[in-house]
Amino acid sequence: MDSATSTTAPDALPDAPLRPPAHRRAAGWFAALLLVIPTVVVACRVMDTDAATPIPQLLAFLPWLLIPAGAALLLMLLARWRTGMVWAVIVLGVTGWFVRPYDSGLAEDPGGRAIAQFDVLTSNVEFGNATQGLIATIQREQPDLVFVQECAAQCSDALESEISPAEYPYRHVIEGSMAIGSAILSKYPLQRAPGIQSTMAMPGAVAVISGVRVNIQLAHPLPPIPSGVDDWRRELELMREYAVEAKGQPTLVAGDFNASQDHAAFRRIMADGDLQNSSALGGASRTPSWPTAVGRPLGTQIDHVLVSEEFSVRKARFLELGNTDHRSLLVRLDLHEAN
Repeated sequence: MDSATSTTAPDALPDAPLRPPAHRRAAGWFAALLLVIPTVVVACRVMDTDAATPIPQLLAFLPWLLIPAGAALLLMLLARWRTGMVWAVIVLGVTGWFVRPYDSGLAEDPGGRAIAQFDVLTSNVEFGNATQGLIATIQREQPDLVFVQECAAQCSDALESEISPAEYPYRHVIEGSMAIGSAILSKYPLQRAPGIQSTMAMPGAVAVISGVRVNIQLAHPLPPIPSGVDDWRRELELMREYAVEAKGQPTLVAGDFNASQDHAAFRRIMADGDLQNSSALGGASRTPSWPTAVGRPLGTQIDHVLVSEEFSVRKARFLELGNTDHRSLLVRLDLHEAN
C-alpha cells in the first residue's frame, strides 16, 4: 500500500517594513541639517553663553533662525518623521520665547518725582561718513546729550565748526582716525571721568542734570569678528565692571555695543549693573540698528542706551542718517529724584 506523504507548508514570512519613499527620506535628512545650527545657537542662548565663533555672530541674528527652523518643521511633516517634528517644534518654541518683544511703554516708576526730561542721541557715523546727516539730525531734534562713535577727523572738525558752542557748550572729544574717534556733546555741565580703556575710544563723564550728578559713558567695544571674539568679550567685561562700580548711582551708557540683547555678555552688563534697555522700554525692543544695507526688519539691534533705575523711558526711535551702516537711536528720558 502506497504510503501517503504529507507536507506542511512553511509559516508565511512576515512582511518586511516598507522603506519611506526616497523623497520623504531626503526631506527628513534636509530638515535635520536645517535644524542643526538653530539648535546649537538656541541651546547656547538657554545656557546663557556666547561660546565661540560662529555662535556670537549668529546670536546677533537669533530671530531670523526662526526661518530655517520653520522650514525644517514643514519638511519634517512631509517626511512624516515624528521625532523630527517634536525636535523642530521645541526649537521653534524656545527660539520664539527668547525673541518675543520685551516690555514696552514707560519703565517702572522709580518712585520719586521727575525733575528733568531730556533727549539722548547716539550715532555711529561709520568713519565720519555720516557726519552731515548727524549734524542735520542734531539741528532738527535738538537732543540734550549726543554720543558719537567712529568720529574721525572730518567728524570732530565738523562738530566743532558747525555745531554752535552756545547750544552745546560742554564737550568731551577724543580724536582718532577711522573708527577710533568718539565724541560726547552736552547741554549740561560735564566733568571729565576716566572712561573705559579700549581699542576704540570710550570716553566718560559726569553730567550735572538739575543738580543731580549722572554718570555718562560712551560705549564702543570691538566687534565680535571671528578672529577677535576674545577681545570683544574682554571689552564688554570692562563695560560690565564699569556698570558694577557705578551701581546705585544715576548712570547712562550709550553707543554702539556691538552686541544685542541675545548676547550673554551684554545681558550681564545690564543685570550686574542694574541697568535697563531704553529701546525695549520705549517700544522699540526689536528694531534693528545694523546693518542698514539689508533694510528693516532685517538686521539686529546693537546700538543701545542703557539707564539706571533713576530714569524712566518716555520714547525711543531709530533714525536713518544715510552714509552709515548704523541707525541712530533717539531716546526721551525722565530723571527722577531719589526717594
